Amino acid sequence: MADDVKRSPLIAAGILMGAGLGGFADGIVLHQILQWHNMLSGWRPPNTLVDAKVNMTWDGIFHAAVWVMTCVGLAMLWRVGARRDVPWSGKTFFGSLLVGWGLFNVIEGIIDHQLLGVHHVYEYTDSKLPWDLSFLAFGVVLLALGWTLIRGGSGDTMARGGVGRM
Repeated sequence: MADDVKRSPLIAAGILMGAGLGGFADGIVLHQILQWHNMLSGWRPPNTLVDAKVNMTWDGIFHAAVWVMTCVGLAMLWRVGARRDVPWSGKTFFGSLLVGWGLFNVIEGIIDHQLLGVHHVYEYTDSKLPWDLSFLAFGVVLLALGWTLIRGGSGDTMARGGVGRM
C-alpha cells in the first residue's frame, strides 16, 4: 500500500504556504518593525511624505499578494486532508514550509535585490551587498533544512486518524 502514497500534494501546499508566510515574515519584520526597507525604497526612498505613502501602498499590495498565496496554500492543505492517499507527515509538511520560505528568499533576493534593485535588505548603508547576500544565504539554508526534513519524512505513511502505517 506504500506504493499508493502520494506526498506531492502535501509538499505543494506546504511550499505555497511557506512562501506566503516567508513573505509575511519579510514584510512584518524588515518592512514594518525594523523599517530597513520598503517595497520600492530602492527606487523611491521614503524621504518625503509622498514617497513614504507610495512605499506604504506597495507594501500593502505585497502583503495582499502573500496573504492570497498563504490562503491558496491553506485551501490546498484542506483538500489534502480529505485524501487517503496522502499521508500526514509533520516532517514533510514542516520541511515544505521551510522550502517555500527559502524559495521566497532566493527568488525575491535575486529578482528584487540584485536584478531590479527595487529595494535591498538594508537601505541605510553604502554596502548593501553583504546584507543582500546574507538574505540569500538564509534562503539557501532554509531550502537545505526543508529538503532534509522532506526526505526524512519519506517513510511517514500514517493514515488519517490511524495509529499505524497505511
